[in-house]
This record gives sequence, structure tokens and C-alpha cells, in this order.
Amino acid sequence: MRKLIFLGFIGAALISTSCASKKTGVSAGEAQTVRAEVMKLKGEWSISDVDYNKSFKIKPFDEGADINCFVGSSWKLIPNNYTGTYTLNGGGDCPAKTQAITFSVDKFSNVSIKKVGEGEKAKRVSAGYMLKLENPTENSFTLVQSVNADGSPMDVRYNFVRTAK
Repeated sequence: MRKLIFLGFIGAALISTSCASKKTGVSAGEAQTVRAEVMKLKGEWSISDVDYNKSFKIKPFDEGADINCFVGSSWKLIPNNYTGTYTLNGGGDCPAKTQAITFSVDKFSNVSIKKVGEGEKAKRVSAGYMLKLENPTENSFTLVQSVNADGSPMDVRYNFVRTAK
């Protein structure tokens, strides 16, 4: 009788555990949707303009360059291996520079961009920037970065247009 009661408790515990299990991964449909959005980013892009509160001085991506130096910058994104580059054109007070990057996009359209130094392995880079992908189409998209401005969050919107596939 004790064995029967004991086996009953074990059976009930197994059933309740299996019924209570929660799926936390990404479904196949979500993965395909994310992949389709990421593939829209493939190609060459330029930042056509940057929208932000102009009363603040912003130097994005720790480049030491004013945000206006990024307008007209060239970006090449390769979603097959999540790598790319951006190039600041130089001129005036803007530096001429090409920076290798690695990026990823999650199911919530958050884009992580990490700068990869020369001779550095991308998997060893832990610091980066988180932006929000908005309105990706075949010819344009926007990345939104939330920055701290005098203790309050402020959005910086980088508007991209396609220059080549």
C-alpha cells in the first residue's frame, strides 16, 4: 500500500512538472521573420540624415567625431555572417575612417553593433551599442539609439537609404 501511494505521488509530480514546463525559445515562425528582416539589411547603405535634439552635442559610437560626420557615411552590411563596415568620409572637422563591425538582430528588432579592432576576433568583443530597428524596407530603414542627455533618455534616429545591393 505504501509503495502504491509513493508511486502515486511520483506520478503526480511528473505529470505536474511536465504540464508546467514553459517554452522560452524562439518559434520557427519567429526565427524566419527575424531572418527575413535581417536579410533586408544586406547591401550598401548611407545615413541620409540624423534626427535628434540639436541642443545637445553627440559623438556616436565612441568615435570622437560629431554626429554630423555620420551623415553621408557608408555602411556595408553582410547578414550571412553578421559582419560589416562603416566609413566616415572625412572633411572639415570629420575624420576619415573605416571601422569593421559585427551585428545581430533579436526577435524584438534590437540591433547590437560591436566595433571590431584590426586583428581582433569578433567573438572576443563584448562591448557594443544597442539600437532599435524600425521600418526596414528594401530601400531604407531607421536605427534608433537611446542616449543619456543630462540624465534623461533621448532618442537619436539614424535614417539609412540603400546605395547598392
